[in-house]
Amino acid sequence: MIDGGPPNTLDQLLRGDWPDPDGGPPIRVPVQAVAIERSLAGVEADLVAPLRLGRRVALVSDATTRVVLGERVERALASLASIMPVVLDGRPHADGQTVEIVRRASAGADALVAVGSGTINDLCKYAAAKDGKPYAVFATAPSMNGYASRNAAITIDGHKMSLPAVSPMGVFMDLAVLSAAPARMIRAGLGDSLCRSTAQADWLLSHHLFGTAYRRAPFALLADDEPALLDEPEALLRGDPEAMRALARTLVLSGLGMTICGGSYPASQGEHLISHYIDMFAPASRPPHFHGEQVAVATLTMARIQEEVLAADAPSVRAESMTRAELQRRFGAEIGESCWQEFAAKQMTPEGEARLEQLFADHWDAIRDSVGRAMIPAARIRAVLERAGCPTGPTQIGLSPEFYTTAVGNARFLRDRYTFLDLAGDMRHRASPN
Repeated sequence: MIDGGPPNTLDQLLRGDWPDPDGGPPIRVPVQAVAIERSLAGVEADLVAPLRLGRRVALVSDATTRVVLGERVERALASLASIMPVVLDGRPHADGQTVEIVRRASAGADALVAVGSGTINDLCKYAAAKDGKPYAVFATAPSMNGYASRNAAITIDGHKMSLPAVSPMGVFMDLAVLSAAPARMIRAGLGDSLCRSTAQADWLLSHHLFGTAYRRAPFALLADDEPALLDEPEALLRGDPEAMRALARTLVLSGLGMTICGGSYPASQGEHLISHYIDMFAPASRPPHFHGEQVAVATLTMARIQEEVLAADAPSVRAESMTRAELQRRFGAEIGESCWQEFAAKQMTPEGEARLEQLFADHWDAIRDSVGRAMIPAARIRAVLERAGCPTGPTQIGLSPEFYTTAVGNARFLRDRYTFLDLAGDMRHRASPN
């Protein structure tokens, strides 16, 4: 691995000797190689050769990422394999139909190499998983934290889902290329990384209330690099290579944390549910916005909700009496049925309400302290976002306040994870004391 960063966490993970903070055996990840360097020009083939991807490699890009990096990678890898360029038209979407386009175009390949960021990477890792092929990725922007994860965000029949995929064999990040990405994409990556705080708080809440499996490992991975992003976010937009290295490492390590946990739990909770709702139901006339821009706004919202809930006395909860018919009315028959299957798995029963009431009465202070220690204050999140020029409110991501309020209220129905969106909703629906 090439990585000029100070801590050797990545090296340890690739070797299989990173100490598990949860007390298990040393951790090894399925990714074979990670390169994060000021420049990878001229060494692309040297990085890919040890992966033994096969004699025919599909190089997947879009019209923009092909110009940014794809043509260079294609020339370099031509010495290793027969390259099958797959250039997706327009602005591709990470949906089931585009996955099938990638699968058909790469049918004759032994492996896939993605050249792009979130959409291209998700399409390739999911297509590779469906076809049982290996893949690697050359990043073109520091815009999201899914490069090294084993799951892909894919829209299936209108429902944005996190689906099992395949880990990349290699993740290659040229810091000069990342620094030259559009400023909005750099800000999006910062926005996606800041959700560590709200996602950890949501996951801890579920752990304390329902015994959901929880691990410290994915958050320990990020501890060395997060302070630099919080202390000087402006450096990312100035092209500071060490600031970009910290962001790139954070995005890779966040993805590896998801892989270690077997799902997106440590990096995708209430804030991502809000973003998923936006993806699914935002007005068609709305200009395109990056995933990380939406997550930035949603993370600030979640931080405020979490603070408000934790500042209150022990909650009194009464579960919302949601029905399949109501979800189908809100979301349409097909998406509503899918949402019902997710929400029904966590909908509280009267027995569950009574158990939570007793749990809160006995242990609310301990729960509040535990969750609070994981959080970054909402005021600091806002300050970091503002200093980097990131969006902080719905109008800055092309949404009306009314739509965004609806998104926050309905996001909890999209997935079976219990987050502060659920607790806040169940508190609002508590029975009147009169």
